[in-house]
Amino acid sequence: MRASLEVADIFRSAGPAYRSAHAGHLSLGQLKVMTAIENCRTAALGGHVEACDDCGHWRIAYNSCRNRHCPKCQGAAARTWLAAREADLLPVGYFHVVFTVPAEIADIAWQNKAVVYDLLFRAAADTMLTIAADPKHLGARIGITAVLHTWGSALTHHPHVHMIVPGGGIVLDGTRWISSRPAFLLPVRVLGALFRRLFLTRLLALFDAGKLAFFSTLAGLAQRKAFLRHLSPIRKKRWVVYAKPPFAGPQAVLAYLSRYTHRVAISNRRLIAFDEAGVTFRYKDYRRDGGERQQVTTLATDEFIRRFLIHVLPRGFHRIRHYGLLASSTHKEAMALARRLLGVAAQIEETDTEPDEPTDHRPPCPCCGGHMTIIETFARWCQPRAPPQSAPLTRENTP
Repeated sequence: MRASLEVADIFRSAGPAYRSAHAGHLSLGQLKVMTAIENCRTAALGGHVEACDDCGHWRIAYNSCRNRHCPKCQGAAARTWLAAREADLLPVGYFHVVFTVPAEIADIAWQNKAVVYDLLFRAAADTMLTIAADPKHLGARIGITAVLHTWGSALTHHPHVHMIVPGGGIVLDGTRWISSRPAFLLPVRVLGALFRRLFLTRLLALFDAGKLAFFSTLAGLAQRKAFLRHLSPIRKKRWVVYAKPPFAGPQAVLAYLSRYTHRVAISNRRLIAFDEAGVTFRYKDYRRDGGERQQVTTLATDEFIRRFLIHVLPRGFHRIRHYGLLASSTHKEAMALARRLLGVAAQIEETDTEPDEPTDHRPPCPCCGGHMTIIETFARWCQPRAPPQSAPLTRENTP
């Protein structure tokens, strides 16, 4: 069901004026995202006509933009991705670990998204893999699924990585599976200290290699002394790594992943109003507890669009990554070994000569619940015939 208000409605109404007012200051990627969201599920992308096999009811379905920043296009992508990852779930507890960076680093990341976001991924993953492999802690090679989020609930810039980690791993000699304690994976203070050291060491290496750029209020950081002075306070600050209790079974892991892997900066469900005062939406204030955590705020329309667009990722940047046992290079062999060590039956390959019919994601007929069949397609910027033909015209049935 369509939400009463969508990000697309805001972009269609205020987008042209925003582009004009910020001409020369928007990246090509941001402009493409705006256009994709505005055109999503409209005649601009073409579509098809569906008719019910039982009652004949018909409806028009426009094509999706499939842009990864579009609030309407992530449901199908999430279902496809989850179906592929379901076979990787093991009968063990799963932990949720979050790595975030101080505000001083977030400011640098804002102007250097590709390199700093990549560093955030690598430093967090290396931290987990190093501490897990230490015999003083777990002494095993673990698997990690990591997802990058760059936003806070109010659309502020808040880069952080969510990780889903099985509660255990394969010992380094590959002979057995070792499980973590039921409610404890790895010490978060140790993780935070190593993460801080790895991240800052590698960030300085990026600076020395000339891979960081600084503009506007951060322009002064181009000088090495100023850059080191900027980092000095956070070298002594504790970097918090957050670890949630384990999930209640594999299905809970899938439910979590479906919410997080393909999430965008704001969903249409959180939007409340759009008028001359701006855009009103719901957000969570994590500094508050209980019912007071749910808050409502209103942003000027230009500020809302600006905040949405700062979360557009660089072209080709992968926001979902896998490490350790789940790394693509060794994934198949590592998971087979993990299943064998855990005494879990191997996944049975489908050998049926006739493949299963593909899943039909089209909603059923709203009148009778019957199956909807595509009876006509139309190209971009075209409209279907009204009412649509129930069958294509041929020489035999042409009047």
